[in-house]
Amino acid sequence: MKNIAITGGGTGGHLSIVRAVKEELNLRGMKPLFFGCDFGQDREWFEDDEGFCQKYFFDITSVVDKNFKGKLTSMSKILKSSVTVRKIFKEYDIEAVLSVGGYAAAPASIAAIFTGKEFYIHEQNAVMGRLNAIFAKRAKTVFSPYLESSPVKDYPVSDSFFQSARLRSELKTIIFLGGSQGATAINDFAKCVAKGLDQKGIKIIHQSGKRDFEALKKFYKQEGIDADLFDFHKNLHKKISEADFAICRAGAGTLWELVANQLPAMYIPYPYASNDHQFYNAKYLLDKRVSFLVRQNELSSNKLSMIFGSDLADMSEGLKGIISPEGAAKIVDFMNT
Repeated sequence: MKNIAITGGGTGGHLSIVRAVKEELNLRGMKPLFFGCDFGQDREWFEDDEGFCQKYFFDITSVVDKNFKGKLTSMSKILKSSVTVRKIFKEYDIEAVLSVGGYAAAPASIAAIFTGKEFYIHEQNAVMGRLNAIFAKRAKTVFSPYLESSPVKDYPVSDSFFQSARLRSELKTIIFLGGSQGATAINDFAKCVAKGLDQKGIKIIHQSGKRDFEALKKFYKQEGIDADLFDFHKNLHKKISEADFAICRAGAGTLWELVANQLPAMYIPYPYASNDHQFYNAKYLLDKRVSFLVRQNELSSNKLSMIFGSDLADMSEGLKGIISPEGAAKIVDFMNT
């Protein structure tokens, strides 16, 4: 087995890939290095994770959306951090580096390229991120479920979503997924349609995020709706497995977890996502006729008619097999060939 470093982060979509590959390496008796940054969610996810042999969080920021002076400062910090990474690579005899993207991946990616390490990229989204696009030509391969050229098209998803997968054939429960940070548009949509769902006897599960939790708690109480409301849940896969349909954003992590669980969804892409990548993530499933896709500015209560008029069982069955549970294992196997 090669000594492997994993780098990247910022959001749950990036970090879930890091975690999946790390867990697969742990199963094989290996602990990788991790390189992230002080911003985003990197520390929150991994600072106390003992599955890594060591973790490094650099004081770096993105060069995007800054003035000339700000770009120079950011680039200087990234290059300085890459020099530090080169020394760490030597200390741990690192042979291969996997980048999951995000500006947090910049120092280790640069160090990997300039020291001639085997360099791999995992792209989570249908539209390649800026950093991955810059470094893709220097990578040995790019893993992605969207790319025909990818040697591994199975997206790494926790086994818990596959293990609790089931065929949905009747709409009894809807889950609204606003994410741990909350998505106001989805929370507002839930309030718009909650009464109608309740009147139809459809149970509501709602992840609100912390920001809107108290307001939604008050709303459901006033409406007399017995919703299963929470801001965060450490075993979210259990809540997802209870649902027959989801209404959510189209971030890569969430989207592929629902695919693994065979849970049909109405995806509402975040309209300000870089390169509109959430739209194209969801469009990949829309084109397979296993999901719905609605722009945020088109949201209205009548959109629910699409759900009620759909063949839920056909959509759920169609999600089966799009990816397999061996995504992380296949990536680790490929990196060790």
